[in-house]
Amino acid sequence: MARYLNEAELQPHRTRYWLNAKEKDPQQFQEKVETVCTTYFEAPRLYQKEHTHTICTDEMTGIQALERIAPTMPMQAGCVERREFEYERHGTLTLIGNFHVVTGELVTPTLGPTRTEKDFVRRIAQTVATDPMASWVFVTDNLNIHCSESLVNWVAKQCGIEQDLGKKGRKGVLKSVKRRSAFLADKNNRIRFVFLPKHTSWLNQIEIVFGVIMRKVIRRGNFTSVADLKEKLTQFIEYFNQVFAKPFRWTFTGRPLQA
Repeated sequence: MARYLNEAELQPHRTRYWLNAKEKDPQQFQEKVETVCTTYFEAPRLYQKEHTHTICTDEMTGIQALERIAPTMPMQAGCVERREFEYERHGTLTLIGNFHVVTGELVTPTLGPTRTEKDFVRRIAQTVATDPMASWVFVTDNLNIHCSESLVNWVAKQCGIEQDLGKKGRKGVLKSVKRRSAFLADKNNRIRFVFLPKHTSWLNQIEIVFGVIMRKVIRRGNFTSVADLKEKLTQFIEYFNQVFAKPFRWTFTGRPLQA
């Protein structure tokens, strides 16, 4: 049986999670994917010639501060590392990360207990404050806090937009998520957002960095408290910026590869 499976290149013992995109219109979905990819390809030119930063942003939630109840036994010749199965929970943290598409750095990351609307606006404000005269493009998903009333008001203020924005749930730009997203995505704004199609987090480059943090820090970590978890994450992010930071070689154009 094993020989037949190998010949057919089948692996019934392995599975992989799959998340289907929720966009109902295939053409609209394709256009959104290509917009994200175009944003990545244009980022170096915009950075070098138009003083524009392109940032991938998202939240890594529920990072647990787990402490093993017994010390880890280091690996030895002929014996793998052994970690205690049982652990004590000390709480959780949320990492709100910004990945600079051109420099490869993590810019103004924040670590805290929540990811609220106020948390997101505060983090965007802190990021823009690092270069207040520049233009900014943020690539993010469709989470409600990413197109909130507070964010629209803040962007309008920073861009000097004095028009009546209306009222949430009733009229104008603030009426609905769709209208707020359209306003935030307006290319005429100095600070604008590029929104991913629903359920396509794999298009967001910050997710690659989150994977690195999971493997390097969290998966095999041992944390005595939330403060200890925060300190180790902060130290790794500083190390990442000094040693690992470089732009990803993004080759996907938005079109499926042809055989």
